[in-house]
Order: sequence, then C-alpha cells, then structure tokens
Amino acid sequence: MLKSLFSGVSGLQSHQVAMDVESNNIANVNTVGFKYSRANFSDLLAQTKAIATAPQGALGGKNPAQVGLGTTVSSMTRIFAQGSVQNTDKNTDMAIQGDGFFIVSPDGGNSYKYTRSGDFKFDAAGNFLDNNGFIAQGWLRDLETGKVDSTAPITNIKIPPGLTTPASASKEVVLKANLNSGSLVENFSPAYKVPTGTPNSITNPGQGDAVDKNGNTVPSGDLGVMFNDSGEAFSMQDGQGIWASFRNATATATGNVAAGAAELDITFELDDGSLKQITTTGGDAANTAVQNSTRYMAAINAQTSVTGISASYDAVANQMVLTNTNASPSASHNIRISSVGNGNSGFNASEDSVTAYKYTYNSAGSNPLAGGDKTFQTMSDLRYAMELQANADAAGNPLDSNVEISVNEQGKFEVSNATGGVDGYDVNIAITGIRGAGVSENTRFTRNMTALNATLPENSVGTAFSQAFNAATHSSSIDIYDSLGSKHTLRMEFRKTSVDRDTGSEWSMVITVPEPATIDTVAPTNQRNGSVRFNNDGSLATFNPPNFSFSGNNGSSPDQQVNLSFGTANGFDGMTSFDSRSATSGISQDGYTGGDLVGVRIDQSGTVVGSFSNGRSFGLAQVGMAKFTNNEGLATEGGNIFVQTANSGDPIIGTAATAGRGFIQSSALEASNVDLSNSLTQLIIIQRGFQANGKTITTSDTLLETLIGLKR
Repeated sequence: MLKSLFSGVSGLQSHQVAMDVESNNIANVNTVGFKYSRANFSDLLAQTKAIATAPQGALGGKNPAQVGLGTTVSSMTRIFAQGSVQNTDKNTDMAIQGDGFFIVSPDGGNSYKYTRSGDFKFDAAGNFLDNNGFIAQGWLRDLETGKVDSTAPITNIKIPPGLTTPASASKEVVLKANLNSGSLVENFSPAYKVPTGTPNSITNPGQGDAVDKNGNTVPSGDLGVMFNDSGEAFSMQDGQGIWASFRNATATATGNVAAGAAELDITFELDDGSLKQITTTGGDAANTAVQNSTRYMAAINAQTSVTGISASYDAVANQMVLTNTNASPSASHNIRISSVGNGNSGFNASEDSVTAYKYTYNSAGSNPLAGGDKTFQTMSDLRYAMELQANADAAGNPLDSNVEISVNEQGKFEVSNATGGVDGYDVNIAITGIRGAGVSENTRFTRNMTALNATLPENSVGTAFSQAFNAATHSSSIDIYDSLGSKHTLRMEFRKTSVDRDTGSEWSMVITVPEPATIDTVAPTNQRNGSVRFNNDGSLATFNPPNFSFSGNNGSSPDQQVNLSFGTANGFDGMTSFDSRSATSGISQDGYTGGDLVGVRIDQSGTVVGSFSNGRSFGLAQVGMAKFTNNEGLATEGGNIFVQTANSGDPIIGTAATAGRGFIQSSALEASNVDLSNSLTQLIIIQRGFQANGKTITTSDTLLETLIGLKR
C-alpha cells in the first residue's frame, strides 16, 4: 500500500519540476536569444516479485514480475533550435543565424562567457558591450597593416570615440578596360605633329620622328592601324600605297622633227611593265615639220588616258616636248621611251623622265631614301620619305630647295613651298593610288592622300593639306593621394600603334599627373610613356611600366611607389582588346585623405566597419564567435549568459560563417525559441499528470482506510 503512495508522491514532485521548467520557458517567451528547456522523466527502480525463467522441457519461460516505484526528473535538456530573427533599427544589434555564441568577458579577457543575445552597444569609453556590461571579445585592426588579423588571440573590442584615420598614400591603381580592336572606332584623335627638318641636311632615315603638341618625341604610329575622320580603319596591307610626284615628268626631243613623208613610231613603257606603241600613217613628201609634229601630237595625245603622256611642239626649236602630270591613276606616272621605230620625232630609245615614285606600306619597316621607290611603316616614315624626294632630283641627289612637309596637330600632312633656294621650283603635287600587279588599291588611304593634290608656286604662301590621319585612342583618369591626403589626377591615355598578325596588337600609353607633381626624371617630368600589348585573342599579354615613382612636390613624402594593375597575363580579368567599343569598366585606387569616424555597421562576418567623413570604409574590429562540441552541456548564469562546463567541451573560437559557425545578421536580434502554443499545451499535459498522481495518493488513502477498518 505504501509503495503506491510513494509512487504518487514522486509523480507529483516530478510534474512539479516539469511545471517549473515549462513556466520558466513561458516566462522567457520574449527574452532575446533564450533557448527553452525540457524536463526529461525516467522511472525509478522496480521491486521484483519474480525473476524471469527460461523455457524448460514442456514448460515455457516466464517474464519477470516487477512493480515500479515511481518517477523522477532525470535531466533537463536545453533546446538550441534557431529562434526567429527580428530586424531592428539599431546598427549594433546582431543575430546569429546558425550555431555559435558571442564571447563576452566581465574582467578584461581573463575569463570568458557566452551568449546568444546580440544586444550590444558602445559605452562612453568606446567599449563594445552587452546589457550586463560585459565587453564583447574579438580582434582589432592592426594600425600598421590596416588589416584585422583573426588568427591572433581575442581581446576586448574597443573603438575610441572621435576616432580619426590619417591620410594614406596611394599604392596601387587597378584598371579594367577594353581597347577597341575593330575596324570601326568611335574614340580616335589626330596623329601627332611631326616637326619639319632641314631637308638638305637630312641624310639618315628615321629623322623627323613624331612629337606631341608639347614637342615631346613619341612614336607617330603605324599607318596600318590608323583611321580616317569617319573612324574607318585603313587596314593597310603590304604593297598598298600611293604614287607621288612633286613636278611633272617632261622630256624634250634631242633631235628635230623631220619634214616630208616621215611617220611616227614610238613606244612608251608603262608602270606595269607593258608597252604602248604609237604610230601614224598618211605622211606626204610635201609636209613641213610643223605639219608632221601636229600629226604626231594628235596620235600621242589620243592615248594620254592610257599612257598619261601628252605632247606639245616647240616651233622655235622645232622639237617635240612630252609631259606627264602624273595625275591619272590608270596611266603611267613617268615618261619612259622603250623603243623608237625611227627618229622622225626627235626622240631616241634611251630618253626618259622620272619624277614619280611608289610609296608602299611595309609592316616590317621602311626605306625612305630618295631617288627610287620607297617603303614606309609609320606616318613619320612617309613624311620623311616624301620630304626627301621633294628636295632631290630623280637620282636622289639633294637640291637647294625648301619644300617642307610636316604633320600638323590635326593629323594632316602639310606641304609648303614658301622659301625656295637656288634649285627652287613650282611644286605640282600629284598623288594617285597604287593598283594592279596583285595589289588592290586602298581607297581610304588614297582618298586621304589625294587631298594634297595642288600646285604650289615657288615662294608662295599657299599650303596643301591631306585629310586627317587618326589613331584609335582611349583614356581613363582617377584621383590618387599623396601622404598628406592631397589629390592628384592621374590620367592614362592609350593609342593604338601597331598590329602583328601572329602575336596581336600594341597600344602606347602615356601617364600624366598635374604639375608640380613628377613621375619621371626626364622632361617632361610629369609624364611617363609606356605600352600595353595584347594577344591575338584579345587577352592581355604584357604592359610596361608596371609601376612608377610619384612625388607630389608639395611637402608630401617623395618617391611614392604606385603599382599599376591591368590584369593577369593571358587573362581577361583586366585590360582586353576586343572588337567592341573602347570603355573603362572599372578603375580604382587604394589611397585616401584623412577623415573622422561618422558611423559603424556590422557585416555577416562580424566585422565592425567604420564609415569616415572622407568617404572611406574599412574594418575596425571583428566580433569573435565560439562553437562547442556539446551546446547542451553549457550552464546558464542568468542575464542570457552561458558558461563552459566539463561536459560542454572547450570553445572553438573563430570568425562567423566559418568552420560550422553561423553568420551574423546585423541590425537584428534572435528572438526566444519558445513556442508558446506548444508550451501551453505542455502545461495542460503537466497539469493532468499532476492531477492523476494526486488521485493515486487519494485512492491509496481510501484503500488504507478500508484496511484499517478491518480491525473494527
């Protein structure tokens, strides 16, 4: 009888404990970061009435006969299920999504406590602490490296009020851009101006290199990669080019025109090597020399469209004069008499007049010497070759003349004949395109050059201009900072200079900063020249220089090393050269001026990011997080605090969102994980269990009364 009473009492006691646990859960339904607990029931030892026996012979086995002695609460289980995350308007609030605990210390880091409550704030001294006044633990920014080292031991997080950041000199400029490799571009600018030389003294190829508007020598650029004023590429191929002459080709007969029945029989050799024979018929013995010359001129002039040669008659000297203006693109550009059937015209087979030469593009180099056909690669080569020939005779011997050819700031060839010498002459510029012999005419290049066709009398003030030659260009700029925090605009200008069908393209680069700042030791000291090369798939091949030394010359630290980062070799993560519009997709640098702290925020890794008045933001500290092998082994101390126990395991400290630790959501708090509906249901179950155990006691009491009544 008494055993049932004790069983009922144990049931009452256990349910009372369960009631206490569930009441605590309900009480903390609005406690930030609270984790509810569950009371675990287990039965007590049982009284064995009969032991179990095994089957024997024909008799089967018997189970043990046991009577339980009640129940007890054997353990409490804390449930660390994720609580809902509630957004707040406080930027120092933090909620953990996943496993882990914030680390706080009540004694400056000598001992640690742990919490899921992320209601943190800064006190008057800049300590980052919870509602208990315990200081959050983590890592601080290293002032030398400017980084937060999360591998170092954790310490108190403290951000002094009124924090300022000193100016930081720029150390790197990162550029991501595309430079248009196509045949039609939108961004272009005129070729550089080429200085005029002293023609009579020019003897070496390569003199007269191009310069910019400040007179600084720079490459003039490969004409094969230049563009006209519509942004259309010339796309020069080897062998393409122009015929150019500066005077008419003239030949005067060495003998007199014959009278009588003489007939003309003369053969001209054309530029393509073919021959054109011209003859007459119908001669009469009574013809005078004038009459015959008239017949001869008519026959020669009838073929001018083929030969380019026209004939005239000098009645005083009784001589024929042949002239070729070199103006016809389809006819010969010089007078070459290949053979003469008879000498009635006064000419013999060896007479010729050469004033026009071929100027052909050669991607491998140039040969601009006077007195023969020439090759060119750059605009400077072509200017130099034309100027040499304009001031030389047919054999290439220098003349005492002063025809000047330059390239102006609009990228146009400019020809003048203002000051003549002893050998000065009236310049008649005739330019036509090269065609035939397996070479197609480059009509765009021809059109640009034929604009020069003009007559410039000796000592005249007139000037002939070609159309403009342009280079594909692109520019980017960004402000960099010196050690004082002063801004200096860094400008990078790119200009397409050459193409190699096997390797890719090359662009020149000019880096400039405003004076008095300097980036070079050679004048102009505020400018540095370089280049960028691309592979034939548009990826970056190499660039130079990789860095430069910057001096602001304003009291800041001199020789500031600035690295250029244009991407990785053979990669597409930086500068590229595709057939698409030239554009800068990203440019940045790492310098900044000084500033005051104006606000903080916290990111998912727990980094406390400071925002400064200079527009910069960087990590000031990082909140540490701890993870335990057995969260249920932690003990609570009140105030939303857990402490380590022997069964929780040692804390594994690290950053949020790593090694199984959850990530941090800022401006949010984790609510209690108590399910109120479930807790109220548990209250009903516990209440009914408590009532049932009470009935056990009252029923046992009734039985005892009956037993005691037997004595009566």
